[in-house]
Amino acid sequence: MNQNLAATFDTPLDRLRWSATKWEKYRGRDVIPLWIADMDFPVAPAIERAVMAHVQHGNYGYTSPPADLAGDLIAHHAQHYDWQIEPEWIVWLSGLVLGINLAVKACCGEGGSVLTFSPVYPPFLSAAPMQGRRTLEVPLTIDEAALARGDLRYHIDFARLEAACLPDTRLLLLCHPHNPVGSLFTRADLDALADFCVHHDLCVCSDEVHCDLILDGSTPHVPFARVLAERSPADLARSITLHGPGKVFNLAGLGIAWAIIPDAALRRRFRAVMQRLVPAPCCFGFTALQAALRDGEPWRQALLARLRSQRDQVSAALDAMSLPHSHPEATYLTWIDGRRLTAKVGNAAHWFEQHGVGLSDGADFGAPGFVRLNFAATPSVLDEALRRMLEAVYRFDAGR
Repeated sequence: MNQNLAATFDTPLDRLRWSATKWEKYRGRDVIPLWIADMDFPVAPAIERAVMAHVQHGNYGYTSPPADLAGDLIAHHAQHYDWQIEPEWIVWLSGLVLGINLAVKACCGEGGSVLTFSPVYPPFLSAAPMQGRRTLEVPLTIDEAALARGDLRYHIDFARLEAACLPDTRLLLLCHPHNPVGSLFTRADLDALADFCVHHDLCVCSDEVHCDLILDGSTPHVPFARVLAERSPADLARSITLHGPGKVFNLAGLGIAWAIIPDAALRRRFRAVMQRLVPAPCCFGFTALQAALRDGEPWRQALLARLRSQRDQVSAALDAMSLPHSHPEATYLTWIDGRRLTAKVGNAAHWFEQHGVGLSDGADFGAPGFVRLNFAATPSVLDEALRRMLEAVYRFDAGR
């Protein structure tokens, strides 16, 4: 790891000074926030330099995508995902949750239904009802043999998926890699999902915002649309791929993302539901994205090395607490089975919060009794949070 870059992950930042949502939740309370998927690390130096230059220019007005940005994005997809996309496929967005909602409206008629797996990032569950459609929630299945060893793993139950699909279902919402489980779908899973979508004539919206956080640093991400493209152009036409730099480069506050929609008719429907409702991306978002695509790779590799180390630290601490948990292949999020706590304390997230650590409540993801921990924190913060969690579990086990 580049030692100069590695050092940037060690320094705590006063994020409350700028009202960071992650820290505002517990302002004035002695609670360490490890909940929302937002890193506490400083931005990549290349991005900081680019945005500073933009700030010094002094014009923050309406901004169009830079003329060469699409080419940078195309080159990135070819290099990192072995996927050749075309410039006209790109639809710029100001956020990924927005893209999920737009996909629901573009693909499903009023009163139609949308399939998604759970547990899952909450907007996957709420997007359809918010747009006058229905969510058909398909629970992922826990590997009980692995769970007995403290290893929380999930797999797709394709029989359950088949049974859930209705005649009015028109869309599968896929989180790939999966949040909060942190797992990568196998190529066999992706092929089987492609077969399912073709058989039932479904569109698929694949949110791939965590794909640049595959923690071993070497396993390539396989876009779901590429799986469809390898079958036929007609199969590719049913795909919407959502992506952005918000997670890997911690740029959520800059409002920059994109959809890749190869089919012209589907792209027109998607753009139609955007009209007069969807703001353009932030001017600084375009600047930051271009810097990330051109010069962000050394920082990303240093980040992955740090996240691997902290993932392993979290796993060792949770083993000591006898709490089954995921060992994420991607993301900086560990999914924890707190069900043994809930019988006595009612809510595991509330129990840890009372002991000074703010985690995400699994109920919001469709899985009461579970919690999600964000380990993208500076070492001193993470060390103290894990110490508090161990103390909380000790008190629980001691009946105090």
